[in-house]
Amino acid sequence: MRTFAALILGAAALAAASDVHELKTDTFEPFVKEHDLVLAEFFAPWCGHCKALAPEYEEAATTLKEKDIALAKIDCTEEADLCQSYGVEGYPTLKVFRGPNNIQPYSGQRKAQAIVSYMTKQSMPSVSLIDKATIEEFKTADKVVLIGYFAADDKASNVTFTGVADSLRENFLFGATSDEALAAAEGVKQPAIVLYKTFDEGKNTFEEKFDASAITKFAQTAAVPLIGEVGPETYAGYMASGIPLAYIFAETPEERSTLAEALKPLAQKHKGTVNFATIDAKSFGQHAGNLNLEVGKWPAFAIQDIAKNQKFPLAQSGKLTEKDVGAFVDDFVAGKVEPSIKSEDIPEKNDGPVTVIVAKNYEEVVMKNDKDVLVEFYAPW
Repeated sequence: MRTFAALILGAAALAAASDVHELKTDTFEPFVKEHDLVLAEFFAPWCGHCKALAPEYEEAATTLKEKDIALAKIDCTEEADLCQSYGVEGYPTLKVFRGPNNIQPYSGQRKAQAIVSYMTKQSMPSVSLIDKATIEEFKTADKVVLIGYFAADDKASNVTFTGVADSLRENFLFGATSDEALAAAEGVKQPAIVLYKTFDEGKNTFEEKFDASAITKFAQTAAVPLIGEVGPETYAGYMASGIPLAYIFAETPEERSTLAEALKPLAQKHKGTVNFATIDAKSFGQHAGNLNLEVGKWPAFAIQDIAKNQKFPLAQSGKLTEKDVGAFVDDFVAGKVEPSIKSEDIPEKNDGPVTVIVAKNYEEVVMKNDKDVLVEFYAPW
């Protein structure tokens, strides 16, 4: 009996020690008014995704508590009206509150480190002012940090850099300094931007004309690891980049590491044109089928043109070598590789009242037709 009671008391103590604030209808609005920045999770106890998020959310709350960023949760089975008033339609739903009327959806990943990174960025101005005392700490404040070095009277560079920071603040931390000595210490001349990162070569420098689109492309390209890894936490980022993604499928961490090292010169050669990433064939091998590869035949390599939703699988003939993969990627970049299409053959006769469309003639018959086309998608059964 004493053991059971001790377990109950221990569980209660753990619950009491939570850094996630559990809110109800009468406490929610006062709480978000009291705190400058709040991440709120609207959940249901029976929701599997909510249960998976819970330990990550707790870990993030403990870390962010030191930064005075509050994490809260609302049980929608008990506070249905409150959840409905904020447009909650599924669980978990996460929203960022800056007071009761300034609300944005949380668009980050649902892992502790990602939540901490995202909310840290939300707590800061889009561009933080950096000086000699703060620059070293700021460089390592996140996995990727950009610092602009330009003169205080360079209004054009300031406006352009701030505009990019406003649009990418959910992805990166931005800082700026007008201290010419700090620029000299980094080996750059004003105006310039240095992207600091915790991987690959450690930093990249932008010293071209301060053009918003050029800076955006620089940030998105330099922030991607030379050869990263595709997984639940990174997939959305690769898709958002819009750059073709080369998948390296392998079953073991050792094989993925070996292939990544062997193909690194190719990744460097095509950086900014094609992203390279390994993928765990044991956990995510079924995705190979989506790329028109034969599932189970590893290692394997394929390129996905994200913008055009086209797939380019490399023939699965055995080992992946830098020579074979390099020739394939070179041909892909040069436009010499035809996309792989799973399709029946185009019918030899197609002069009936209803035209038969297959994947191979869909573009020509439907998309490039100067007439309106009514298409029926069906299954024979």
